[in-house]
Amino acid sequence: MTTNINTAFTTFLSDTVNLDPNDSAKAKQDRVNLETRINQIETNSSSFPKLLSEHNIHFGSFSRRTKKRPLDDVDMMFCLNAQGATYNEFAGNEGIDIYVNDTNSNLYRFTNDDNKTLNSIKVLNNFKIELGNIYEYRSSEINTRQEAVRLQLTTRDWSFDIVPCFYTDVDNYLIPDGQGKWKKTDPRIDKDRTTTINQANSGNVLNVIRIIKFWNSRPTMPTIPSYLLEVMILNYYQWRTSASSYVDLEIPGLLAHIRDKIYSVVTDPKGFQGNLNNLTLDQKSKIYSRAHEDYNKSIEARVAENTDIEECFRKWRQVFGTTFPAYS
Repeated sequence: MTTNINTAFTTFLSDTVNLDPNDSAKAKQDRVNLETRINQIETNSSSFPKLLSEHNIHFGSFSRRTKKRPLDDVDMMFCLNAQGATYNEFAGNEGIDIYVNDTNSNLYRFTNDDNKTLNSIKVLNNFKIELGNIYEYRSSEINTRQEAVRLQLTTRDWSFDIVPCFYTDVDNYLIPDGQGKWKKTDPRIDKDRTTTINQANSGNVLNVIRIIKFWNSRPTMPTIPSYLLEVMILNYYQWRTSASSYVDLEIPGLLAHIRDKIYSVVTDPKGFQGNLNNLTLDQKSKIYSRAHEDYNKSIEARVAENTDIEECFRKWRQVFGTTFPAYS
């Protein structure tokens, strides 16, 4: 029987929202195995770019521990040895040319017709071909944005998104921009920011991020892009230090924050992408309405917890759907 709302939220988080711990453990081991395989490709294939493995990065929501169930992808950046290649640091954050200055470099085969500039799509295609030969994986393909190679395992429900990159002397990374050139990023900033804000709030922010991502995934409104939503939530907690371990206490404030900020500019905390909020006016309007409606329901649920516990459960099920435990 479920008659206690705190128990209901604990069950909802463990059974529906948060990743299965067994899946997380398997994915981490798969990640180690894949790193070993890619290092073997470098050793065995003269056409594969030389690696600079000490600067590889695990990134994305799985690495930041903000991914909700189900586990669908794991992101990895594999750093390439530039072998003397150069770029213009002041050329902006996107559309960057990398110049291969040594014709003996094994990056030279991936240059454009000018025999100078490194084509990121050619590099991705090389990764796709080489990774496709690894027997444990049933498919490899370049994603629709042409920024990563998606590798699907034969025995897993999740895939790996593999991003080739270069580490620069100004301590950031260059990754494919989808147009054959390169762009700047630094996932370490996101990871450090998430950790810092979560720790400042007694480790209680991660569960809130994941449960709001679950709310966002319901077919009741247009979906807010996951990274945009995560940045909005972290902005809410950035100057707070009192997030509760009881997530239901946090939900009304966050829904109000999403409602009030959905029309606003949301700046990339890394400083590379500018405004992350590229939702259309119609999408923003629908998200505003849903966030406002569910904010009201969450307030009603909080009030009903002390007066009518069955009504409290009903209100939370209206916010999160029928996978939220029913009163019984």
